[in-house]
Amino acid sequence: MNEQWISFLGLANRARKLISGEELVVREVRKQKAKLVLLASDASENTKKKVTDKCFYYNVSVKIVPDRYTLGQAIGKDARVVVAVMDEGFAKKLATMLG
Repeated sequence: MNEQWISFLGLANRARKLISGEELVVREVRKQKAKLVLLASDASENTKKKVTDKCFYYNVSVKIVPDRYTLGQAIGKDARVVVAVMDEGFAKKLATMLG
């Protein structure tokens, strides 16, 4: 997996097009404002199930990223398990970068 998505995610964060945290992400998915959800591969099974089920129901695509530390580092914060991209353009570009 190429590492360009990390700096692109940082760009999306600086543009204020991201939210992070399980409860906030689930709320935005429910409102159908989230365009893409990034989930850390080392998230707990409970969190994975909750987020993927919610995204499946509301037809939001989910991409798995290597780990919570990479995800947190990309947005300049500590470990983050789940991040939602709120902008259609950023979401499409990230989806293609992550394959």
